[in-house]
Amino acid sequence: MGLPGSGKGTQGKMLSDHHNLHLISMGEIIRMYVTGARRQRMLAGELLDDDEVIDILERVLDSLPDDSEYVLDGFPRTVPQAEWLKKRLQDKHSKIRCVIHLTASPEAVKSRLHARGRIDDRDEVIEERFREYEQLTRPLLKWYETNSIKVCDVNAERTPDQVHDEIMQALEVSD
Repeated sequence: MGLPGSGKGTQGKMLSDHHNLHLISMGEIIRMYVTGARRQRMLAGELLDDDEVIDILERVLDSLPDDSEYVLDGFPRTVPQAEWLKKRLQDKHSKIRCVIHLTASPEAVKSRLHARGRIDDRDEVIEERFREYEQLTRPLLKWYETNSIKVCDVNAERTPDQVHDEIMQALEVSD
């Protein structure tokens, strides 16, 4: 987890490649499947409803073998999504190994977002996504603590390789 532009997609790919895990990038999946008014809301910086996102992810997870391990990029983003995931994993006799929290200043990630040039990386949309993060996603940190789920804070204002190395060290400690 982390602010938009903190490197979640890059680090998710690096982590899944390193450990030969499935990478489930909710942003990519949603951009591919969501159309019409829901897509317009998303492009304006709004998150989709929890039920919509959960429904999409559930279909993806159901397509994987039961013993699959995976990296979730961009999920959960709200406490209800985290509660759903925890229950699903308990039902499958599995658990969250570690939550990687990529920390970076809004200024640092804003410059990254402008550089990548996606259609939804305009200033007003970025600011809306930052507000959504603070209101809906940041509270997950307290939820994880309350539910005894390990969170590893990683400084994301460094090179992708440096960030990846710190993530690998954090995962070794969490085993």
